[in-house]
Amino acid sequence: MRRRRHNSILLVILLLCSCSPRDFLTRRLATDLIAASSDFNTQQQYVLQTGILSSKDYLSPEYLVLQHHGWISATTATCTPGLAPPPCWDVLLTPIGVDTIHAILPADQAARSTLPIPAAKRQLIAITGIAKQSGSADVEFTWKWIPLNEVGAALYSSDVHYKSTVEFRQYDDGWRIVETTPRATQSMADALKNAEPVP
Repeated sequence: MRRRRHNSILLVILLLCSCSPRDFLTRRLATDLIAASSDFNTQQQYVLQTGILSSKDYLSPEYLVLQHHGWISATTATCTPGLAPPPCWDVLLTPIGVDTIHAILPADQAARSTLPIPAAKRQLIAITGIAKQSGSADVEFTWKWIPLNEVGAALYSSDVHYKSTVEFRQYDDGWRIVETTPRATQSMADALKNAEPVP
């Protein structure tokens, strides 16, 4: 009897030793995998367009924020073919805007009319739930933007938290985030695009 019990204990220890930490989807593992995801770590860029813009583009919330900060100004202009509705606007960087943008962008990009500005990166706040079903799981998490510069701070508030859900799948070497969408679920990129503000 004692020998049988001893053998059972040894078998359980051997089974536990053969398991990798990735075999069990814990909140810690989900945190590590999401935080290491290339989609999650992709920086948010804001593309500032100067020159002739339609009213629709110029009156967007982002341009209003930039105008409020004194980084851009505009005068009415004749619409080029294809731009509607009139009036159109000739958008320019102000002297303060030139200083701000030139501090962010490399010198060769700062003189262009299309300015890709690195604005913010994501920070994972918490895993808020894991719903497992056989070899897959839906992981819900919250995150926020961390501005990278003045422009990012003006456009992306770090006070707003977002909720996203992403699918994980269990493979022979452990759990992984589903990077593509083979069925009607969300990939990491889609989960981040479809994020909802947390009330």
